[in-house]
Amino acid sequence: MNQTLETILTRRSTRKFLCKPIPEEEMELIVQAALHAPSAKGLQTWQFTVVRNREKIQKLATAIREVLDRKGYNMYEPEALVIPSNLKESPYGREDDACAMENMFLAAHSLGIGSVWINQLQDVCDVPAIRQVLDELGIPADHVVYGMAALGYPDDVKADKARTGKVVYVD
Repeated sequence: MNQTLETILTRRSTRKFLCKPIPEEEMELIVQAALHAPSAKGLQTWQFTVVRNREKIQKLATAIREVLDRKGYNMYEPEALVIPSNLKESPYGREDDACAMENMFLAAHSLGIGSVWINQLQDVCDVPAIRQVLDELGIPADHVVYGMAALGYPDDVKADKARTGKVVYVD
């Protein structure tokens, strides 16, 4: 099996991270993978905000916890958070960001870095408590966040599990 397929087939979500910084050059590779994702019509209406300050990450997690009434929510305390945002008016922003997120997850896994999709913001970006934190992080007011990539070295072991879902081949 080639390395690309092995990376795709072995990636798992990480929900427990070590307190170990991700080297700058590896973060840059992960972000470059995002920038090289497909974008509908090549518009690239996205922005990628990389947050490496754990206090700022937890400030956002606290705002989410309070707005969504999610007791104990902490985004799994990642070492870094990449926040793809996209123009609210972009008809393909959600899909573009999803492609970028998958590229980041695969790039991270290929480097031994764990990841998990954080999806709580898509409907609450303009709630004042959330918007205030997003503004502080430099997320444009005319952008929406559909998902975020929480990244760090994994502190949990994921066993292989069978994948389910129906596959239909038509000749």
